[in-house]
Amino acid sequence: MFTGIVQGTATLSSIEDRDGMRTLELAFPEGFCEDLTLGASVSVDGVCLTVTQLLSPTAASFDVILQSLNVTTLGGFGAGAQVNVERAAKDGAEIGGHPLSGHIDFSTEIISVRTSDTNRVLRIAIPEAFRKYVFAKGYIAINGASLTVSEVNRQEGWFEVWLIPETRRMTTFEEKVAGTRVNIEIERSTQVVVDTVREAVQESLGRLQPVLEALLKEKGLSLDDFVQAPQLPVASATGSDQPSHAPAVKG
Repeated sequence: MFTGIVQGTATLSSIEDRDGMRTLELAFPEGFCEDLTLGASVSVDGVCLTVTQLLSPTAASFDVILQSLNVTTLGGFGAGAQVNVERAAKDGAEIGGHPLSGHIDFSTEIISVRTSDTNRVLRIAIPEAFRKYVFAKGYIAINGASLTVSEVNRQEGWFEVWLIPETRRMTTFEEKVAGTRVNIEIERSTQVVVDTVREAVQESLGRLQPVLEALLKEKGLSLDDFVQAPQLPVASATGSDQPSHAPAVKG
């Protein structure tokens, strides 16, 4: 498990491709690899990878299977790329962001970027199948960073996050531009709530559900608009940010 609090950025030193497998060699910040062992888990741009070889006090290699290459952005990286990294959380560790599995749901494009002296706003596309899980003020993980959704438009298929200076300093987001692809992990408790409510509605309404959905669609609404995101405790840690007009809350 990971907390969504990015601990630094690493450099992709080399890539070796084999049949259905890619081996990545990463150079980490000083001290990141302390007590790192073979078989340990590291979040690399949000993807949970297993250490397969310790190369030096600041470098390790990881094998990435074809499925992960297809679903995530790791298949498009070249040598020299910068990635967000986080060590697996230890028992009893403070969850500064929100619990992450490192299992990416989808990769998607940044639609636009707005930057000021204090904030950077990313607008990110949402595939239609996942729009029902994204709520304003809810959590989402982008390239392994736990962030707070500031605004969402399900009809147009996008959401926005605001990045404060500390998050911009600790992650690779400062270099991201429109068209860049990012890895997304939706917040699991939100997914459970939405799916549970939808199943309950289906059981209750039966054959009336399509009629109700059609009526709501005429009003520009859907059943998902009536599902509330679960309320989670907010903690202070680098990662989850809110707009500058509200107190900067991370986690």
